[in-house]
Amino acid sequence: MTRKPARARSLSVEDRQSMIIDAVTPLLLEHGQGVTTRQIAECAGIAEGTIFRAFDSKDELIRAAVARQLDPEPLRRQLAAVDLSLPLEDRVRTIVVLLRARFARIFSILSMAGSIEKPHTHDAAHEFIEMLDHLLAPDFARLTVPPLRAAQIIRMVALAASVPQIRAGAVFDDDELTALILYGVAGVPAPSDATP
Repeated sequence: MTRKPARARSLSVEDRQSMIIDAVTPLLLEHGQGVTTRQIAECAGIAEGTIFRAFDSKDELIRAAVARQLDPEPLRRQLAAVDLSLPLEDRVRTIVVLLRARFARIFSILSMAGSIEKPHTHDAAHEFIEMLDHLLAPDFARLTVPPLRAAQIIRMVALAASVPQIRAGAVFDDDELTALILYGVAGVPAPSDATP
């Protein structure tokens, strides 16, 4: 007697929605709103009808995918995990990498989502500035500006470097941006040779 394979465990609505969002996000980045429910279903390994048991419409699914990318919680966790005992240079580079990845992901998904109504989200910029301030505080004596101001500068530079329209074609790598943030374009000013 042959045994039938066990049926796959049925997913909760939330798990099914999450699985479909995982599938649609890269497709949305590639095809924008033109992505079809057939493409989504094939990528997720499900029947097309399953999409509509989890979401009322394709637009609702796209809004959910955008909302996930805008969720600040993953960045909060990543910043909270940065080791304060790392040298300042390594901490700043880690911050740059994390911020650039978030900004690039957000701008990519929003530009491809087109005219789909953007979900209302809490502006976490101030909270992230405070987290960066905390990460820079151990090296207060080395900084030429207060840690809070340094945090604002790091966020501003990472944001500008992540948006193609702002950087105007120039590509900056994380090491270059870290050096620019830490040392500027001319380094530490030389002491004046003038004698009183």
